[in-house]
Amino acid sequence: MKLKLLFFFALAFTFVSCQFSETMVMNADGSGTMTVEVNLNEMMAFGGDALTDSAKVKIDTIINIKQFLEEKRDSISKLSAGEQQKLKKLENFDIRIKMDSESSEMTYAISSNFKNVAEANDMLNGLQQAGNMMPGDNTEMMKPSTKEDSKELVGVRYTFENGVFNRDAYIKDKEMHQQQVDSLKQAEAFMGGAKYTLKYTFPKRIKKTSNPEASYSEDRKTVIVRQSFIEYFKNPDILDLKVELEN
Repeated sequence: MKLKLLFFFALAFTFVSCQFSETMVMNADGSGTMTVEVNLNEMMAFGGDALTDSAKVKIDTIINIKQFLEEKRDSISKLSAGEQQKLKKLENFDIRIKMDSESSEMTYAISSNFKNVAEANDMLNGLQQAGNMMPGDNTEMMKPSTKEDSKELVGVRYTFENGVFNRDAYIKDKEMHQQQVDSLKQAEAFMGGAKYTLKYTFPKRIKKTSNPEASYSEDRKTVIVRQSFIEYFKNPDILDLKVELEN
């Protein structure tokens, strides 16, 4: 079974509802941790037997990309300089894959520490690039992706200055993005329950945010914002967020 294939089909919106979450924990010095997770539990419940070839599967593994790249250094040396550089950018990432066919669980998460929040700008791109490193693909996973397969359509910029945090999403390729939006029309009925959730924790209490629908933790240091994934993909601006912290 190829987890990579399942993952990219899910990202291509060909299966039923999946859930996306972006979790960030920021320290007082501006450093922190970010995790992007794809939850495919509903997909597993819908067609788990077919996806696992009717066999019982139980996986809970963490892949350290730096260690992985070291183990594959001979194969990587055969790639172009550009492809090697792409892999180099992933060396501080960890991938966690959790799958249990009996309980219909399947999650895929990529996480990384950052010294300043600007380093998280490539996180979503890293999620897709790291998909090429799924276990079980062996030499195939080291081959460069095609331009179409590796094209990232939605980017995100993060900034944190003077106690103000900003998340700004934008479309990288408007023509190709519109093509993807058009192709989603047939899948909207199946993807209607898919959500994209932001959960950000800060070192100080939150004074205010730009989203009136945001919810907060009891200590008001964590903000949670949730939107329809379909609507977010159509218009990334709906998850733009400005957070002002107390002094």
